[in-house]
Amino acid sequence: MLVGFDKADDAGVYRLSNEVALVHTVDFFTPIVDDPYTFGQIAATNALSDVYAMGGTPMSALAMVCFPENGNLSILERILAGGLSKMIEAECTVIGGHSIRDAEIKFGYAVTGSIHPKKIFTNSGAKVGDVLLFTKSIGTGVIATAIKKQKAEPVWIDAATASMTTLNKAAAEVIRSADFSIHAMTDVTGFGVIGHLREMCLGSHVSARIHAKNVPLLPGAVECVRAGFIPGGLKANRDFAECLVEYKNGVDDDLKTLLFDPQTAGGLLISVAADAAEKLQSALKQANVPAVRIGEILPNAKPLIHVD
Repeated sequence: MLVGFDKADDAGVYRLSNEVALVHTVDFFTPIVDDPYTFGQIAATNALSDVYAMGGTPMSALAMVCFPENGNLSILERILAGGLSKMIEAECTVIGGHSIRDAEIKFGYAVTGSIHPKKIFTNSGAKVGDVLLFTKSIGTGVIATAIKKQKAEPVWIDAATASMTTLNKAAAEVIRSADFSIHAMTDVTGFGVIGHLREMCLGSHVSARIHAKNVPLLPGAVECVRAGFIPGGLKANRDFAECLVEYKNGVDDDLKTLLFDPQTAGGLLISVAADAAEKLQSALKQANVPAVRIGEILPNAKPLIHVD
């Protein structure tokens, strides 16, 4: 075992030889959009993300399905079709799965990928002076809550759906294409920006600074916060991690809230050497990955995370 659960990394890694290791991850959840096909796409994109976050290449997947005994099977068919469409895009073979009867629909995958044992990106290698790049906008959690309450504007839904169905494949391919002096990487999912940055800082024995106004937001994210569409996961994230955060005067309260928003199929958070950051950012943008500089790594100190 090369990577386990001791530092809450994105996936486990098990070495087969000096040249090949396997990346293992699993993720499934309840529907967060109304359309079954889109839900399947989002579930697949989310499950694949942890393999990309380690620097790996997805190879195979097992589907996991919970579905009502008397449910409409055409809905299940559309969910599976949506998931398969993203697995095909990722060139990841679905080789089976497991289903159970459940009153509440749940869907996802266990994904296996491949990686070179010496080319693994973990969340615990960040170095003082590194630049933090981020590859997607945030706000899927609050927008999904607005969707459930039937209060989301169509433009918000479209933007959030586009984000949640965009694979991190292009970003991972750029990152694997050259040595960009990347020291740590993770994807921002259920724990939000602050939660996943916390894991990176603790695992790397460093602190960090986030420039809140630089963090890209999905259309409607701020409006959802102001309307009170706050998911339970956001509240839990904030209760758990905000004690490690210090805000500079003037940071907008809505931005503070969104830094804890749980993301689905979120972007990659990359800790890269300062002298390589511009080169990596340019390469990602050429691949249509909108990488944005959102902060820096600082010497280990209290508070753990500064937000200005």
